[in-house]
Amino acid sequence: MRISVKAHPKAKRPKVLKVSESAYEVWVNEAPDKGRANEAIVEAMSEELKIPKSRLAIASGSTSKNKVLEIK
Repeated sequence: MRISVKAHPKAKRPKVLKVSESAYEVWVNEAPDKGRANEAIVEAMSEELKIPKSRLAIASGSTSKNKVLEIK
């Protein structure tokens, strides 16, 4: 299963907003430097979906604000 995520790095407050069944917006405090924001996004989505981080992977968009996460 794949879900679309719009990332908002360097946000003041972390937050996850469900836009539709397969689309989310995620705000994280981390900057998009050396993959820190991507790690924070995966962690936030794992908490939101209540699944382990090991089941989530960025399928595409690792350097873009629009990402596709794959649930294994």
